[in-house]
Amino acid sequence: MTQPDYIIIKAKEDGVNVIGLTRGNDTKFHHTEKLDSGEVMIAQFTEHTSAMKIRGKADVHTAHGVITSEGKE
Repeated sequence: MTQPDYIIIKAKEDGVNVIGLTRGNDTKFHHTEKLDSGEVMIAQFTEHTSAMKIRGKADVHTAHGVITSEGKE
């Protein structure tokens, strides 16, 4: 059995949204978390979660490196 991928999200401002999206025929939002500056969330892709949307300024750490989301300017 393989382990699902984890990502780590570190908020760089208040109000960063982490939105989980379902897999299947219809993609839907199924879970939302709001992070404040400095908060860290560890998230996992599962049989129900195929994608995540990060809204706001945050560092996203993955097995492939670190990506910084920019938020609105």
